[in-house]
Amino acid sequence: MLTLQTLRTQREYVLERLAIKNVADLSVVDSVLAIDEERRKVQTENDEFLAKINLASKEVGKFMAAGQKEDAENVKLAVASYKESSKLLSDKLAELEKQQHDLLVTLPNLPHTSVPKGKHAEDNEVVRMGNEIPTLYEGAVPHWDLAKKYNLIDFELGNKITGAGFPVYINKGARLQRALINYFLDFNTAAGYIEHQVPHMVNTDSAYGTGQLPDKEGQMYHATEDDFYLIPTAEVPVTNIYRNEIVKEEELPLKLTAYTPCFRREAGSYGKDVRGLNRLHQFDKVEIVQFSHPSNSYDTLDEMVMHVEKLIQSMNLPYRILRLCGGDMSFASALTYDFEVYSTAQQRWLEVSSVSNFETFQTNRAKIRYKDENGKTQLVHSLNGSSLALPRIVACLLENCQTEAGIVLPEVLVKYAGFEIIN
Repeated sequence: MLTLQTLRTQREYVLERLAIKNVADLSVVDSVLAIDEERRKVQTENDEFLAKINLASKEVGKFMAAGQKEDAENVKLAVASYKESSKLLSDKLAELEKQQHDLLVTLPNLPHTSVPKGKHAEDNEVVRMGNEIPTLYEGAVPHWDLAKKYNLIDFELGNKITGAGFPVYINKGARLQRALINYFLDFNTAAGYIEHQVPHMVNTDSAYGTGQLPDKEGQMYHATEDDFYLIPTAEVPVTNIYRNEIVKEEELPLKLTAYTPCFRREAGSYGKDVRGLNRLHQFDKVEIVQFSHPSNSYDTLDEMVMHVEKLIQSMNLPYRILRLCGGDMSFASALTYDFEVYSTAQQRWLEVSSVSNFETFQTNRAKIRYKDENGKTQLVHSLNGSSLALPRIVACLLENCQTEAGIVLPEVLVKYAGFEIIN
């Protein structure tokens, strides 16, 4: 959530950056500021009444001690009047604060100055590319055909059990899932990330803290009886580990990783672009999260991008890194890099990771802070990234590694999977 101080002191800058994110109604900024001005006036007036109550209460004590009961009673009547006025002002203040908050949470994070202008994915900038796109043998097929041929994934069975977008992994398909999860976690922990196992459901405060609510409420599965949300990513529970905490400055950066299943409604998703593993309602993902000192969070972002890049390189998958334009960024992000791997059989790029710096947007909502050298409480910066999301990695591994003899796994995965080839 944007801070009021930022809106008050940098209004023109805020409007300029929100325009980069293609925010339709910039008047919300001035509405927030107008409510804030009224709120501060009401607060000042209420403070004056509170001061009068405090002063008059002391006078009552003096009059009573001096035996001047009539004077004391008169002052008590005045105190009662002050309290009634203060109550009305306090109610007005609470109403204004709610109005202000409800508007403020609709504003997305400000994009970093390096974020390019644009409205669609086509406007994203390619930062760099790596690993060669393989030439497949004649007769190579997409992953959904390979999954059926080698009995790796049953999409129809998942549809029977739950619905579309909930596949069932079988035999070597299931073992490959487990192998990738273990490999990704080991790769992350070797780089200093502390592994966590976290709940797969969160409460409203947690979903609000990372910006899923109110922005993505319709995209989340909601257990209404208990008011819990199935997580769309491990980012949500992992980030909330430090909600309402003050961490030690010398402990920064804090590096965490976790594997979880992820649940996304993806309402309205259908057609050839979501066939097979391309878009699911439930999928597995390994996440990395860092809490960084504000002075070096963009160095941390670069480090995380390099980390994910090395992970993809290790599996010999052709990839490219994109800097997202304002219109393609998430609600909470200040700067995002997407990783895409090339699906040779489908002849298209598939997103497998987003690595983002949220600056103080999440930590202001979740109240994740540290005390600086002067003892002043400051907000930390939060960052996260997929390391990695499994479905499209699996799709590209199956497609790009297929040969006439079978699907040959990258060397780094063999010891985790327990086999070299799927045939």
